[in-house]
Amino acid sequence: MISPDHVRLMARYNAWQNRSLISAAEGLDDAARRLDRGAFFGSILGTLNHVAWGDTVWMHRFTGRPKPPLPNRLSATLFPDWSSYLAARQALDAEILDWAGRVGADWLAGTQSWMSGAAGREVSRPNWALVAHFFNHQTHHRGQVHAMLTAAGAQPDDTDLFFVDPAGEGPA
Repeated sequence: MISPDHVRLMARYNAWQNRSLISAAEGLDDAARRLDRGAFFGSILGTLNHVAWGDTVWMHRFTGRPKPPLPNRLSATLFPDWSSYLAARQALDAEILDWAGRVGADWLAGTQSWMSGAAGREVSRPNWALVAHFFNHQTHHRGQVHAMLTAAGAQPDDTDLFFVDPAGEGPA
């Protein structure tokens, strides 16, 4: 099982990596951010939108915040333009950091159930495993964005987790 300290570390890592990708993508024009590059969700913006969509779904399950207004198949269109994505991402990262600061071991040891659209049935899993999936999902798709940005000539930061100090110092 993961610990509350792990959750906080991963929340800081998430925010740092999102800032890195945004900074690198800022150097591209809108057409380059929207160009279909053959990734799961097409473009840089589409993939970043999907990550934000997934974060919103999981935060809904973890905190009760509202669900995203679109199903997964439309997640790449969650925010229609770069400026709306940026505002939402900044707020979402702050929300995730705040939530991570409040997560306790008792909550992580609990279980939750929900109707999964992806599985087409009710699913029950331990919270610690769901949180691990939450952060893994982000990392997976941010890796795709990192590769697309690099191919487009942008230079995002390294992605190594050890650059984030577990004591709270460092890039995040």
